[in-house]
Amino acid sequence: MSRTEYTDTAPVHAAASRIAQTVSTAFRGKPETVDHILAAFFSGGHVLLEDVPGTGKTILARAIAKAVALPFSRIQCTSDLMPADITGVSVFSPRTQKFRFRKGPLMSTIVLVDELNRATPRTQSALLEAMAEGQINADGRLFPLSDLFFVIATENPVEQEGTFPLPEAQKDRFLLSVSPGYPSADDERLILESHRRSGHPVDDIAPVTGADDLRLCKRLVTEVHVDPAVRDYMLALSTATRNDPRIALGASPRGTLALYRASQALAAIRGRSWVVPEDVKELLVPCFLKRILLSTEYLARGYKVADLVAEIAETIPVPVSRDV
Repeated sequence: MSRTEYTDTAPVHAAASRIAQTVSTAFRGKPETVDHILAAFFSGGHVLLEDVPGTGKTILARAIAKAVALPFSRIQCTSDLMPADITGVSVFSPRTQKFRFRKGPLMSTIVLVDELNRATPRTQSALLEAMAEGQINADGRLFPLSDLFFVIATENPVEQEGTFPLPEAQKDRFLLSVSPGYPSADDERLILESHRRSGHPVDDIAPVTGADDLRLCKRLVTEVHVDPAVRDYMLALSTATRNDPRIALGASPRGTLALYRASQALAAIRGRSWVVPEDVKELLVPCFLKRILLSTEYLARGYKVADLVAEIAETIPVPVSRDV
């Protein structure tokens, strides 16, 4: 197959560029952070933003939601939040003498779940079930969710008190785990400048794309070409995490599939119709970070999953072919 026969992914690149440019007016940080969130969205997954408080996770999620012009809701998680609070509940109407179902905030299209690890396991399970099934089971009825349903969950690091850490199986439901990190000195200076003006930075964001364009983007990324050598490269990376003695739980097959799908989306976002090894390496840590569990011994030694994944990547030969 020649490159001239590959799917035209220009609409994906154009939409992603518009969104990223618009979001950058409110969120000052690493450009690849927005690309990774869009990669999760375009590939039909969900994203977990994990970092210390105050690094712009909520602003970033709100800015993206506003830029894509889709129904948006926010769930602020607390320890007393119940599953019915997010899925919905039947309310009795004295006027009609009937029960009426009141939809919860989870029945939106773009859902920001703030501080997910402050919700109880029961409430977390209700959210993750909706993410996995694409529907909500509430009050004995099934409610299908939008085909553009996308969850952006934020989480405080496990060192913070008053949290309920997600089990490993539930972390696996998120396609990518992204850490915005601290802004550079220049970006932080721009943050201070923007807050000198009245109003919130997100308030000035105008929609730059719509539902039809986003559905087209999601379809096109599934057609991005992945060379067999690149597929084997992904498999080698996953296998290496399972065979490393420092790792108690390696990347699952779902993790390999997530890496495959996200790499397709990132290639299209970057303006290509084919995946290159650099796409895979860039997404390796965001994809595997929450899917790998270090052994107790190496946790005690202070090893970090991100560092170990990056180290493993350096041991796997990078493929070279006419397509990559």
